[in-house]
Amino acid sequence: MSTAAAPVRSLRAGTVLADLLPASRARDIALVVGGAALTGLAAQISVPVPGSPVPVSGQTFAALLVGTALGARRGFLALAAYAVAGMAGVPWFAQATSGYGMPSFGYILGMMLAATVVGALARRGADRSVLRTAGAMALGSAIIYAVGVPYLALATGMTFGQAVAAGLTPFLIGDALKAALAMGALPAAWKLVGRKG
Repeated sequence: MSTAAAPVRSLRAGTVLADLLPASRARDIALVVGGAALTGLAAQISVPVPGSPVPVSGQTFAALLVGTALGARRGFLALAAYAVAGMAGVPWFAQATSGYGMPSFGYILGMMLAATVVGALARRGADRSVLRTAGAMALGSAIIYAVGVPYLALATGMTFGQAVAAGLTPFLIGDALKAALAMGALPAAWKLVGRKG
């Protein structure tokens, strides 16, 4: 195979951004650990929401970005490592917390599922155009809320309506901004890689 044909082959559908790095077990381990660490760092960008036990944080954006960039399997493993380390006492959940007894833990469980789904969509090219990226991010956010809001209701004794008001509604504008950032960043990364190839 000629060297000119290699970059074209690597950019075809079925490839996520992480696949552009040389393949090895060490690469996959580093990507999983790095994805968990990125999520933990992003979680420290955290602002309390009055009247809600759930803060606005960067961890949801990081979780979706990790899933999209790493693909379903590595994305799930990165978020599972993040969750397990946090449950074991690493203080890298939002607001430097750890453990599984907090009312917002359901969102972390939702992030594992969301990272898997957006990673699978990325393998089908969902991260290569603005509109498809927007759809993938919206679906990933919906999955996080579909797990997090009922968990919040159960953990706090809130009604479902109260949990929606405290754990979903205050975050919609921020989620739209995060999706807009992803809509610009991911397709731009693919264009940059295509030009370098």
